[in-house]
Amino acid sequence: MRLWPRRQRSTPTFNNSMLITCRHDVDNPRGWALMFLAIRELSFARLRFALMGAVIALIAVLMVMLSGLSVGLVRDGVSGLQNLPVTSFAFQQDVQRDSAFSRSVVDLSAVDEWAAQPGVADATPFGNTLVNTRTGRGTEVDLALFGVQPDSFLSPAVSQGERLGTEDGIVVSPTALDAGLQMGDVVTIDRLGTQLRVVGITKQQDTFGHVDVAYVPLAAWQAIKSGTVPGAELPQRAATEITAVAVRADDGKSVDLAAGDTAAGTESLTLKESYGASPGYTAETTTLQLIQGFLYAISALVAGAFFAVWAIQRKPEVAVLRALGASTGWVLRDALTQAFVLLAAAVAVGVGVGLALGALITGSGIPFALSMPSISAAGVGLVVLGLVGAGAAVIRITSVDPATALGGNR
Repeated sequence: MRLWPRRQRSTPTFNNSMLITCRHDVDNPRGWALMFLAIRELSFARLRFALMGAVIALIAVLMVMLSGLSVGLVRDGVSGLQNLPVTSFAFQQDVQRDSAFSRSVVDLSAVDEWAAQPGVADATPFGNTLVNTRTGRGTEVDLALFGVQPDSFLSPAVSQGERLGTEDGIVVSPTALDAGLQMGDVVTIDRLGTQLRVVGITKQQDTFGHVDVAYVPLAAWQAIKSGTVPGAELPQRAATEITAVAVRADDGKSVDLAAGDTAAGTESLTLKESYGASPGYTAETTTLQLIQGFLYAISALVAGAFFAVWAIQRKPEVAVLRALGASTGWVLRDALTQAFVLLAAAVAVGVGVGLALGALITGSGIPFALSMPSISAAGVGLVVLGLVGAGAAVIRITSVDPATALGGNR
């Protein structure tokens, strides 16, 4: 007996897209792969989605570069403060906060008042001033002098050379080597003639206001700050003046800054708040944050505009799906899945390109530093805001009348 081959049932298509043939396929978890019409559209409309993805990828590249610049500028501006093991600084009372390090003058007696406060592990004098110097080879180097007591917790660890100890010895940031300094160099302070010798290099970058930090003994800093020339006696008043009191709290404890300020006659800023007193810090960070905010908004608008046009083009297919039993939630989920796949792939490519470009820039003298937590947050933000824009655009297609597919509107 001859057996005739069984006729294969074909899957209907519409505009190069697979359609769901019955409500059973929509609700059956085993038909999940057949649900997503949008996934197939990514393949059939490769060119338009590639162009859209390229735009999103370029935004992601720009976001990575801005993130690197933001981190690099912050590090170049306040890494010297970030590396200090302090919890707060006590400045002169009523000092202008955005320039506290250059304007504050605190009496040395305030150190003992702060050391006696509950929860304070240690308190020590801190001095800060910017100077212009010149090496014996004629190289001009700007330095941010941090005046500290050599035996205090502010005295930095070194990667080479020796720690603070001698009156004329300074420990500089490794970035100062790029500016022309070398171990053993003697630098001369302009207009004063005070000579300081490089005795050590810190373990990490220490910069303040985009100027390399040089740790110097407090007595030498007081002489430089007061303008005392070499060989002259340090004025009594200058010997009792510092920029601020550096306070370190006990582990796991908090310090009542208001109470300490009342007792010492000072005004305290936490370590993070003190970053704003670094020259240019607030203006730089605010500008970059504003640019990043605009990029996020642009990403949402670009994604929303693209998917708004795409939703209009898909309206007949969606109407057919609704007529075949697809629910509103299924249609919306299908569209958002399409947007997520496109956004995630484009952002991943853009972040990869941005990291490659950032690796080339790092170390070239530009204040640029890659930070994976910052870049990851930026990437997730681009995807999320892109989904918000896409969701706002495609929500209109969830209300398509199934009769549209059947000619009911004619």
